[in-house]
Amino acid sequence: MLPLVDLTAEEVERIVAAVEGGAANVADVYPLAPLQEGMLFHHLMADGGDDAYVTPTVLRFDSRDRLEAFTAALQRVVDRHDIMRTGLVWEGLREPVQVVRRRAELPVQEVTLAPDSGDPVADLLAVAGLSVDLVHAPLARLHMAQEPGTGRWLALLRLHHVIEDHTALELLLAEVESVLAGREQELPEPLPFRDFVARARAEAELGDSERYFAELLGDVTEPTAPYGLVDVRGDGMDAAEAQLAFSPELTRRVREVSRRLGTSPATLLHLAWSRVLAAVSGRDDVVFGTVLFGRMNAGTEAHRVLGPFINTLPLRVRTDELGVLEAVSALRGQLAALISHERTPLSTAQQVSGVPGPTPLFTSILNYRPNSGLNRENTAVLDGAELLYFRERTNYPLSVVVDDDGETLGLAVDAVAQVDSHAVATLLCTTTDRLTAALVSALDSGADIPLNTIDVLGVEERLRVVSGWNDTAVEVASATLPELFAGQVGRAPEAVALVADGVEVSYRELDSRANRLARLLVSRGVGPESLVGVCLERGADLV
Repeated sequence: MLPLVDLTAEEVERIVAAVEGGAANVADVYPLAPLQEGMLFHHLMADGGDDAYVTPTVLRFDSRDRLEAFTAALQRVVDRHDIMRTGLVWEGLREPVQVVRRRAELPVQEVTLAPDSGDPVADLLAVAGLSVDLVHAPLARLHMAQEPGTGRWLALLRLHHVIEDHTALELLLAEVESVLAGREQELPEPLPFRDFVARARAEAELGDSERYFAELLGDVTEPTAPYGLVDVRGDGMDAAEAQLAFSPELTRRVREVSRRLGTSPATLLHLAWSRVLAAVSGRDDVVFGTVLFGRMNAGTEAHRVLGPFINTLPLRVRTDELGVLEAVSALRGQLAALISHERTPLSTAQQVSGVPGPTPLFTSILNYRPNSGLNRENTAVLDGAELLYFRERTNYPLSVVVDDDGETLGLAVDAVAQVDSHAVATLLCTTTDRLTAALVSALDSGADIPLNTIDVLGVEERLRVVSGWNDTAVEVASATLPELFAGQVGRAPEAVALVADGVEVSYRELDSRANRLARLLVSRGVGPESLVGVCLERGADLV
């Protein structure tokens, strides 16, 4: 009955014991997809605290009736799709599994917000938190509250990334809309997520991906760590997000240059990010993660299956060896090759690289995604409801999302507190602008331009780095070093002037010892412009 997983009778008992309603409520059991394995790892790292992969979405409804209709429609979508009725079990098992229930009730909790709440959305988020129990399905939770002082209602929907990706969330809301409009019977027959898992498992057994990544990454021995960031086990809670839209002119040029090169805007943005990454990591040979859509090679009907199809895998760019035209061609080839390996666990690529564990292979990712549905500009997601808040986080300290709705291009940069996310977005915009100009020049002239000569700093940023941050001049009294030292001896003779090997020397003592040495040197004929060699170990005597 369970062809995708090998379980002992004892393991089956453990799984059944974790399911509400017991064996009668178990519809299917199968292993985790590669992305789900990573999500579970980070969930366990959180140890019951905030989870980076809980996605909160806040909607505002114009009435309670609208909200209750939404809740009922959402339950209908849960009933339709196996992944929405899935929980994970791992305790006491040789490998974790996902368990599909025949029936799973959506947990709905009504809360009351303070009447004087200045930020109802933030208050609702604080009440719900960002942790979800991955054992009990569905891995979706709904909190509802009346907006203080109005007749409107807020709904916070929290979904764990282990059962959805951005495309799946858009599909879910589209199906909810169809149910609300009375068109549920028109929805296509739901397809199981298990088929995707079966395909991924079969591909892993071939071993082709291991060979591919060993050839690509076998000689990479150090991580690419922008701004020195090497921790990829964070929860994303201290990350700040900056949004920046490309100008219409830059968007037009990106699309025109892409057409001339016979490639996609995604390739150009990946190449621009590699150049930024080289600048902020101090490396010419950079590796970073790219988020793969996961549905292009997953079957003809994969576009309508709910579930987490995406995956993150490494790209490598040698920015010091390639011209811009050559780099576009090489990167286009890499991105195309990755489609054949898009279900490979990231751990496989990490293990066959030359980077020793547990050091990460890379600490930044780029996600270029077509996005015409759920985004910050399109707030009217349902009739009678508007999107107020939507946030996706990752465990990576630096992540870049490029949203392409077919007309505009926009950036969303998430960076940990010590990195200015807006500055990173500005760097990427500037670099994209300079890269497209270089590509046009190379195409027109036939002479390639080295990728590492593309400037990442705009005029304002360059002035800040070259002039602003170096404008440290201060007025200093006109005096020699001995005169300045003598003044300090007079002001604070007992203050500590020197500490070496556990010995403290005051300004008075240092002055006395220096004077004794000076008198000795003078007695031996030393004067202005004389050269005196000193042969001493580092320490107080040398000073």
